Amino acid sequence: MLADRYPYYLANRAVQANTDLPVTDKHTGEIATRVALADAHTVDQAIAAAARASTSMRRLRSYQRKAILMHCKQRCEARAEELALALCIEAGKPIRDARVEVTRLIDTFSIAAEESVRIVGEVLPLDISARSASYRGQWTRLPIGPVSFITPFNFPLNLVAHKIAPALACGCPFVLKPASTTPVGALILGEILAETDLPEGAFSILPATPDAAQLLTTDERLKLLSFTGSPRVGWELKQKAGKKQVVLELGGNAAVIVDADADLHDAVPRIVSGAFYQSGQSCISVQRIFAQRSIYAALREQLVAATKLLQVGDPKDERTFVGPLITDGDAQRLASWISDAQVRGATVLCGGTLRGPRLLEPTLLENVPRDSPLCALEAFGPVAVLEPFDEFEHALAAVNDSEFGLQAGVFTRDLYKAMRAWDELEVGAVVVGDVPSFRVDHMPYGGVKSSGLGREGVRFAIEHLTERRLLVIRIP
Repeated sequence: MLADRYPYYLANRAVQANTDLPVTDKHTGEIATRVALADAHTVDQAIAAAARASTSMRRLRSYQRKAILMHCKQRCEARAEELALALCIEAGKPIRDARVEVTRLIDTFSIAAEESVRIVGEVLPLDISARSASYRGQWTRLPIGPVSFITPFNFPLNLVAHKIAPALACGCPFVLKPASTTPVGALILGEILAETDLPEGAFSILPATPDAAQLLTTDERLKLLSFTGSPRVGWELKQKAGKKQVVLELGGNAAVIVDADADLHDAVPRIVSGAFYQSGQSCISVQRIFAQRSIYAALREQLVAATKLLQVGDPKDERTFVGPLITDGDAQRLASWISDAQVRGATVLCGGTLRGPRLLEPTLLENVPRDSPLCALEAFGPVAVLEPFDEFEHALAAVNDSEFGLQAGVFTRDLYKAMRAWDELEVGAVVVGDVPSFRVDHMPYGGVKSSGLGREGVRFAIEHLTERRLLVIRIP
């Protein structure tokens, strides 16, 4: 169970300033706990503390940074079931998915611990002409300084770790604002970090309203903003960020292509899992399914049969696969999108019914117009649409017919088609033989077009969080 209340963390210290933020159990709708909510003055204090800690953090040796990250890994292992239950309650995440996220959280800290001792530079030969024959060069990477992070509700542990673990690995002090609907996991991580001997001001974890958190975007003391969330908010923040670097991991309407030679017995369970795991509330959940016409009917039949077997209900039930959406409004939004598609000629193959304020049955549709919200926008719920194609090139074009470009999946046994997909698809990653929902936490992860800017995955996040500094030596 959750504690009755949780503090925020200001400059490494727990502060129970108030209990102004109620956090609900997303299945029951009842208040599960209350959390301290930071105001704008507190955010300013946190930024000032991070700026003061910048030198001390930069001077930490790699073995010290590694020890801190290993402490996080070990404490998360020891508290794994507590963390999973917190996820289940505050995010409505089915308990099986919650345990998987905790496993990934541990992986992310482990990867960061490894990367902390291999942030390397390079010798740069400068004697490329007679003019520079007496010069040598080399460069190293140094932390850019204090940074700010804003994280979403759907992976409130692992996506927090993908911000803070690289920062700790390279020595950047940070201020983190977790999602107001799911702040508990981040605050438990704050409790774990507070057990370490990080320099004062190295971290602050502050639930806050968007108005109170504006300084995380605009304050020039911060050298980078990394935001994961909706495209609309992300691009607005970039416009306000001024000179600081901005990393955006935004949304998508991820697609999967199923070619005629695909093994449907292999593909179907992967597609169903990719579309409906954690209630479709993932930016790389399968939303658009393109199937070669010769196998379209068979794939549709098998997908519908498998989808109907998924259990919907209480996320604490070990058998539940689809739990509640994060808010009543999200469930109503998706229900209206389904109705809109039906009015425009779409057919609901299964699901489509609300079982409660936040519980939407896993839904498959076909004949959905491409400009309808269910195709053109990010559904972020347990809904996927099917469409046949005749030529592989038509499928590639259909995937690219989107403002988003995060990841795509391709089921084909044809090496040449797989390579063509890698060449042609306008996405951050192409996954062959699986769904776009696949991710391992050291991959370079991120999108193109409206799906984002920059890459996460610990090593690649560290590249954003550090800057090259060159040393030139003249030898007389």
